[in-house]
Amino acid sequence: MNCLPEPASDANRVTKLVLLSGWGIDARIWQPLSSYWPADISVTAPDWPGMGQRPALARPESQEALAKAMVDDMPADAIWVCWSLGALQAALLSPTLSPPQGLMLLGMGHRFCHPHGVSKAELAQFHRAFLRDPVAARESFLRWQASGEPSPRDAMRQLRTLLAAGSPPDVETLEAGLKLLAHADISAILANFPGFVVTLCGAQDPLLAPSVRNSMDVQLLSAGHCPMLSRPEALAETIVQQARRMSRVNSSCRETIST
Repeated sequence: MNCLPEPASDANRVTKLVLLSGWGIDARIWQPLSSYWPADISVTAPDWPGMGQRPALARPESQEALAKAMVDDMPADAIWVCWSLGALQAALLSPTLSPPQGLMLLGMGHRFCHPHGVSKAELAQFHRAFLRDPVAARESFLRWQASGEPSPRDAMRQLRTLLAAGSPPDVETLEAGLKLLAHADISAILANFPGFVVTLCGAQDPLLAPSVRNSMDVQLLSAGHCPMLSRPEALAETIVQQARRMSRVNSSCRETIST
């Protein structure tokens, strides 16, 4: 897209964000950001099926069923902010659903497995551990995610507080997510995506290879895979800044096309 933003006022423009969570963690992960959203930002944080209070799909591995379940939660006039597994899921759904104004991918590259990050062998080993004891494996994964934060113990305490109430994730949904993490590659989708794509990560994200972290558009210093816990204000400010830029450029392009 070759349009450049015009210096017009954004005073009456509301930018819609849809926040999407990752593996093993529902939409409550976004709660630490709730006090940092400005008035011109409208935020929704739907759960994926099988997460939080949302019923699981009969076939959690079905992308068609997932698209049907999420169509009302992922509108085209919004920017999808997608974390970890949620980034893969949202990108895979974007050709089926009406593409959003933009995608923000947080803590995820074009694929999850990487020889210098989480290898396929390492993920397969975790998958076997999950099949033996899903509860213990999920707890281990939560600690792994928090390990890159400046204070992993504080991050885990926050995470447990956020997730204390409510039902645990559906086991079959979690297993389908692990299979997606092992095999999904969204390179072609992102290369042909009709809107804007912005990649973000914590500079110490333990789940990403160094080369993937260094390729991101934005790195948040003093943060790992869960910047919602360690740097919520900085993450919210970064999301808002990028969303406003996307919104301005989209608006400018629409005005150019209409004239």
